[in-house]
Amino acid sequence: MGILEAIIYGFIQGVAEFLPISSSGHLALAQNFFGTQTENGFAFNVALHLATLISVCVVFRRDVIMLVKSFFTLVKKLFTGRLKQGLDNGERLLLMLCIATLPLIPLKLLGVDDAVESISSFSWIIGVLLIINGLMLVVSDRLKSGEKTVENGGFLRPLGVGIMQGLLGILPGISRSGSTITGGRLCSYSREEAVRFSFLMSIPAILGACVTELPDLFDEGVSSEQLIPIIAGAVTAAVVGFFAIKLLQYLTRNKSFTFFAVYCVIIGVAAVVADVAM
Repeated sequence: MGILEAIIYGFIQGVAEFLPISSSGHLALAQNFFGTQTENGFAFNVALHLATLISVCVVFRRDVIMLVKSFFTLVKKLFTGRLKQGLDNGERLLLMLCIATLPLIPLKLLGVDDAVESISSFSWIIGVLLIINGLMLVVSDRLKSGEKTVENGGFLRPLGVGIMQGLLGILPGISRSGSTITGGRLCSYSREEAVRFSFLMSIPAILGACVTELPDLFDEGVSSEQLIPIIAGAVTAAVVGFFAIKLLQYLTRNKSFTFFAVYCVIIGVAAVVADVAM
């Protein structure tokens, strides 16, 4: 894998990880149609995931700092018997993120990743899932605006968003951010709140993905000639991811997701037609 190729993959990851168009679907289509196989694949995947994680932490640094502080205050309350005094907003947000992440655990234990990986080799399936993703974004746009926030919306709503992430967001072609934003809208969160919670949910999801890939990373190792391309791809993913988040925040406040919906349907149809024609 050369530097230019790594930058291209980093760009795709940075854009599609946060915009609701499915990074896994786009990367799989790029590999299927262009026949590219990345050397040191696990190292490259971990680097791209960590790069996008940095983007989230930078944009939502205030929430991240609050969550880190809340972790220690919550642990202190737990061991000093002060939980009866109640939770502040940061502690409640941390708890909601933990609840939203729960559905991913049984899926990982059941080895669903292997089944998902097998889907990635079928471009027509990815195309169909991209079309479904586009229709899902249309539904999200047309839902009545909610008024609930994560901190005061109860415990079932984060669980509902987490189930959407677990059932749909792991599929190549279905956007993780798109599924969680739609889940948030279905759970009566406002568009801004749904987007905020979706990005914060990506932190444990990305960390979990990196941790599970570490054993394969240690087994595979990293060749010295691939170190520079990996760094180039990661830097590209981090920078592009930062601006992708900012773009989605702007569109959330001022525009609809119609463009992304139409884009997903077009790419999905093109992938199905191209795969059938090959």
